[in-house]
Amino acid sequence: MPNIAENPLVLVDGSSYLYRAYYAPPHLTNSKGEATGAVYGVINMLRSLLKQYKPSQMAVVFDAKGKTFRNDMYADYKAHRPPMPDDLRTQIEPLHRIIRALGLPLVCIPGVEADDVIGTIATQASKEGRSVLISTGDKDMAQLVDANITLINTMTNTILGPEEVTEKFGVGPELIIDLLALQGDKADNIPGLPGVGEKTALAMLQGLGGISQILAEPEKLPELGFRGSKTMPAKIAEHGEMLKLSFELATIKLDVELEQDWHQLNVAPADKDELIKCYGQMEFKRWLAEVLDGKGTNELAADAGEEAATQEAPTPQDINVEYSNILTWDELDSWLEKLAKAELIAIDTETTSLNYMQAKLVGISFAVEPGKAAYLPLGHDYPDAPEQLDMTQALAKLKPLLEDANLKKVGQNLKYDMSIFAGVGITLRGIAFDTMLESYVFNSVASKHNMDDLALKYLGHKNIAFEEIAGKGVKQLTFNQIPLETAGPYAAEDADITLRLHQHLWPRLQKAAGLASVFTDIELPLVAVLSQIERQGVLVDSMLLSQQSEELARKIDELEQQAYKIAGEEFNLSSTKQLQTLFFEKLGYPVIKKTPKGAPSTAEEVLVELALDYPLPKILLEHRSLTKLKSTYTDKLPLMLDGKTGRVHTSYHQANAATGRLSSSEPNLQNIPIRTEEGRRIRHAFIAGEGRKILAADYSQIELRIMAHLSQDKGLLSAFAEGKDIHRATAAEVFGVDFDAVTSEQRRRAKAVNFGLIYGMSAFGLARQLDIPRAEAQSYIDTYFKRYPGVLKYMEDTRALAAEQGYVSTLFGRRLYLPAIKDRNAMRRQAAERAAINAPMQGTAADIIKKAMINVANWIASDTQGEIDMIMQVHDELVFEVDSDKAESLKVKICELMAQAAKLDVELLAEAGIGDNWEQAH
Repeated sequence: MPNIAENPLVLVDGSSYLYRAYYAPPHLTNSKGEATGAVYGVINMLRSLLKQYKPSQMAVVFDAKGKTFRNDMYADYKAHRPPMPDDLRTQIEPLHRIIRALGLPLVCIPGVEADDVIGTIATQASKEGRSVLISTGDKDMAQLVDANITLINTMTNTILGPEEVTEKFGVGPELIIDLLALQGDKADNIPGLPGVGEKTALAMLQGLGGISQILAEPEKLPELGFRGSKTMPAKIAEHGEMLKLSFELATIKLDVELEQDWHQLNVAPADKDELIKCYGQMEFKRWLAEVLDGKGTNELAADAGEEAATQEAPTPQDINVEYSNILTWDELDSWLEKLAKAELIAIDTETTSLNYMQAKLVGISFAVEPGKAAYLPLGHDYPDAPEQLDMTQALAKLKPLLEDANLKKVGQNLKYDMSIFAGVGITLRGIAFDTMLESYVFNSVASKHNMDDLALKYLGHKNIAFEEIAGKGVKQLTFNQIPLETAGPYAAEDADITLRLHQHLWPRLQKAAGLASVFTDIELPLVAVLSQIERQGVLVDSMLLSQQSEELARKIDELEQQAYKIAGEEFNLSSTKQLQTLFFEKLGYPVIKKTPKGAPSTAEEVLVELALDYPLPKILLEHRSLTKLKSTYTDKLPLMLDGKTGRVHTSYHQANAATGRLSSSEPNLQNIPIRTEEGRRIRHAFIAGEGRKILAADYSQIELRIMAHLSQDKGLLSAFAEGKDIHRATAAEVFGVDFDAVTSEQRRRAKAVNFGLIYGMSAFGLARQLDIPRAEAQSYIDTYFKRYPGVLKYMEDTRALAAEQGYVSTLFGRRLYLPAIKDRNAMRRQAAERAAINAPMQGTAADIIKKAMINVANWIASDTQGEIDMIMQVHDELVFEVDSDKAESLKVKICELMAQAAKLDVELLAEAGIGDNWEQAH
């Protein structure tokens, strides 16, 4: 093992350790449910390095956002890597804060990778005789090792000098790039030479030398006698260019332009006040105690076991697990007896598909106490599958229990199971809890609410992954094809873990003021409503959509021809590189913004600004909009018609948006544009059945009404109480004119102010939206706050409250946590403050529409006889399919019910329209 010089320059590959720490146990969270494990793992490693080597110079290097120069060289570089998990992304900012607070230089340079930055710093320092220690888990870094540069992997305690590199890899540091290029790298998607693995690559390098020699003298390769050597010259001839590219991709860049010379990478004293804030937020209690006790940076000992124990980290529960398969009628009867006596039943279905309209029931699992669960297989049909109970008879026995409203059930995403049961003639009743929604209500900012992640997060338990029993990719089995010996434990575990998650989450919801009622009064009753809407589906006119696709294709082609004419050449309207060359080199457009790599940006916001002065960007924006409409809706919707119903069936998601709003997918009904004629025409294709009409009802200015209620501003309350046009009233106040004298342009500007302030728009943003000077926009805002001082006070009070408690609440108690509300970075802090102001309004509006859906659904079920069906929810709008002769009376009742969804100090107003299609009714 090489000797490491005293006080080396320590360079840490932060990105390498970030991912390794994320996937390594313990998977920690703080009491708000925010993931902290990756932060903990990286900081623990840094503290260890500080303690062991006591460096005076050190830097932690991370990959920057965006693509790098290697993506320009090879478009598929790292192309298959999945996006960063959301609960890892949220840990990056607090990790960077702690690193800086520890006094450690943090380096992150756009356009290159952390490897390149480390390589540049290390080689520059080495040339001046400085001893460098690179802390990484990345084998690519072995190419940097020399007499002064050593690698250390703190997670395996492996140290590599030149001799150790040769011993580990079979070649010295000078041939590591050649080795990587020959054999390729699946992780980075470096192609390499086809069919060449490690053994073949080593034989070629050890026998002939580096890739330059191999390319120069391929005819000598057969003389080496390794397997496949005779065909290697032909392979080199065919793939030589790809091999050269692989060499370039694997080569760490050593001439990155640095903001700091390596001499400046000095460890500074820790910012103890900032560490106290950061450790407090993360709830690293032992480290916090050390800082409070006055220990300095290099005195902060690393002790993973003690720190993890002080957190509220999940510990695996010591439960004796008993899972069984129900294969006889006696076993089913025994379980039916247990279920009938249980206070709470955990239930889960296994099916052939995630599509609730196409899925077939394969089996059902149950649990009534932790660790005790059973799986009832009903549809496994693989060869030699054991005999299973007849599905029809078994479901007949289960039906009374499943439909018993007094027998309480819990599940994970029960909306799906409810639809599956409906498909076999069972109406699931007695839904008392749903663990996905319990997790979501407990902390909507947490990114994942699926069972596997919740089990790890709250129970310290790793579930059996579906891929473990079903395989991956095109060869993945459906559940009916999986043998019972593996399917049974998987299914039973789902029910068992659901029960245990509920027992963990529900007490926490009850302790947090308001959250239990959000769950029981809003989210849980909505499950059955959404399931019904989804299964009802909506009719679409395929012929009309096909006609629209043809028209859009013609318009898109016309736009392309116009673009070619202006440009004086044909080009790819979707190619960023071609647009950059055309705009900024040939046509001389001003550079509005640059990409992380320093290239002129052609992003949408740039095109919007350029379109004010130039025709081509305007054409491109329209081209992009129409192309998206065509691919997303007019082409795709006809292909999504269900074969049995002839309707389109979307999926609504309750546990996605942090503010409580619903979202939808396959298709996404929330994003059909309504501001363009082409977007509105798509709504013409959403039609009613024969003898029926479409009825669409939405709230009038609901968020402004909520603002009036929350702010208690007298001017806003008075305007709404008098039934005034709120935008005209605001215009009268802001522009100092009589209400009746307000012009349409003044009203338009006042409307932008009203809605802009709700979303935290700055004077700069308002100026851009209205195309006016910034000073003029600021005067509008200043005048607005003078006329409506209650709004300004509400905003200031909300910011202060959010900073004090770390979250804001809706009128009904839903919480939105704001981790960045005290951030030292002004941009992040201001974004959190804008969210703090907007979330109570947007979240309250979301709660109100959900309560309205529940009220309307209850009325439909109890007081109507099939003359009305709720078919869509889009933002503040509910859409129905109704019998033509009842449409007018139903319209009145729906508006009444929607207006009664909440009691505010201003009147809630719902308005509705009727038509043959959605656009006519809207």
